[in-house]
Amino acid sequence: MNFPLLTVTAAVPAVGAVLTAAVPAARRTAAKWLALLFSLATLALAVLVAVRFEPGGDRYQLTESHAWIRDFGVRYELGVDGIGVALIALTALLIPFVIGAGWNDADPLETNSSRWRPTQGFFALILMVEAMVIISFEATDVFLFYVFFEAMLIPMYFLIGGFGDRAHSGTDENAAAQRSYAAVKFLLYNLVGGLIMLAAVIGLYVVAGNFSLQEITAARAAGTLDMSTNTERLLFLGFFFAFAVKAPLWPLHTWLPNAMGEATAPVAVLITAVVDKVGTFAMLRFCLGLFPDASKWATPVILVLALISIVYGALLAVGQRDIKRLVAYASISHFGFIILGIFAMTSQGQSGATLYMVNHGISTAALMLVAGFLISRRGSRLIADYGGVQKVAPVLAGTFLIGGLATLSLPGLAPFVSEFLVLVGTFARYPVVGIIATVGIVLAALYTLVLYQRTMTGPVREEVSGMRDLRLREVLVVAPLIALLIGLGVYPQPLTTIVNPAVEHTMSDVKQTDPKPEVAVEAKNGEAAK
Repeated sequence: MNFPLLTVTAAVPAVGAVLTAAVPAARRTAAKWLALLFSLATLALAVLVAVRFEPGGDRYQLTESHAWIRDFGVRYELGVDGIGVALIALTALLIPFVIGAGWNDADPLETNSSRWRPTQGFFALILMVEAMVIISFEATDVFLFYVFFEAMLIPMYFLIGGFGDRAHSGTDENAAAQRSYAAVKFLLYNLVGGLIMLAAVIGLYVVAGNFSLQEITAARAAGTLDMSTNTERLLFLGFFFAFAVKAPLWPLHTWLPNAMGEATAPVAVLITAVVDKVGTFAMLRFCLGLFPDASKWATPVILVLALISIVYGALLAVGQRDIKRLVAYASISHFGFIILGIFAMTSQGQSGATLYMVNHGISTAALMLVAGFLISRRGSRLIADYGGVQKVAPVLAGTFLIGGLATLSLPGLAPFVSEFLVLVGTFARYPVVGIIATVGIVLAALYTLVLYQRTMTGPVREEVSGMRDLRLREVLVVAPLIALLIGLGVYPQPLTTIVNPAVEHTMSDVKQTDPKPEVAVEAKNGEAAK
């Protein structure tokens, strides 16, 4: 029997969560180090998964398959393609930085405070989310995927509602009410999407007789899957709705600014850089894989929604007064680019979308974590409460600038490559859509540079005159992310080598080929005429 590497990769953070939660209440520091140790062990396993994955090999590798609920054809089936490998690596990479950045976020405000928030629970919940996200990227049984797609909502609910941002302008009671509202809104939106998806999952079983992604796609390819056009479209809509909520796509996005605004900065990173990626990943794996014809049928509407997300999110980011909500609306715009690349139905667009998932995760983590360090020092999330920070905390300001420049996809930084591929891939098939999408780039430059100017430049405000620069722990959290942004911006080939074969399989599923450039076609016709 082969070593169950995928199971172990998902199980290690789950075991770490249980052990961290069991640490005695007085041993908060021990709980932190234990959680960090298990997150690093998960990262090592994720690296092993990437090393053992062969880009030119089978579509799904390191597979595992065991009977789970025999009477209903549910199996414990795992397997990864290049897209799954890239996102597992992203998740495992970010969690140690999330833990390091949130080192003191769940500690009591006072040593003997009766309102002490359990540090052990905070880090245990983070590890549990990591375990559920990783197995979601590994699952090739639709029902198994659904279980963890929904289960991750529970720890996220407690992380948002129970461990909110301390930099709140209102009273403690008002802050608690805002956190509760954000957590409930997050849960309700995603539960509604999940319930609709559950109906579609049941419908898929009725049609296909099993939940195996590989068996269903094989039956479709062989022409033995009896699924009418209307049935396929209804099932597609059920799946896509749930993924669009998670993504988040306009107009199902409104939970995200509340959740990110009220959560601590590390939890905000967990939401948008890790959990939300499950939605866009699932669009590629399940929507396009299971329902290719319906995906093409829905493409025009989805492209319009993606464009609205790009422009609407960027416009609202420009007008924000709250730093964290600005990053949240910027992320809505970026997810619009990801969905645009997926449904452009070109290899460049889908490769760019996958790279965008990874690069957005790294850039948003860098920007949001530094913003969290900034907010914790000043005690305010309002942009107007800052000014001149670069003169008193140059390292903090410098890392904040690099994170911001990555957000606006500056050439030389990782997000530029992915955004460029998305726009090229979109323009090749839908030139008007590609042109409109570039508006998002201009607006990104506006909200990022204005944010930096108002917080970091100008006269030093009295309230920030004594602000400390980044500590060693904080530098160790941010520096590797900055290095990755630069490294993948200059040399993205390690990612593209892993991702491109999986994209080719997806393009084959939807029976699409890249459109030929019109210039090349005209030149060829001209040569033939001669």
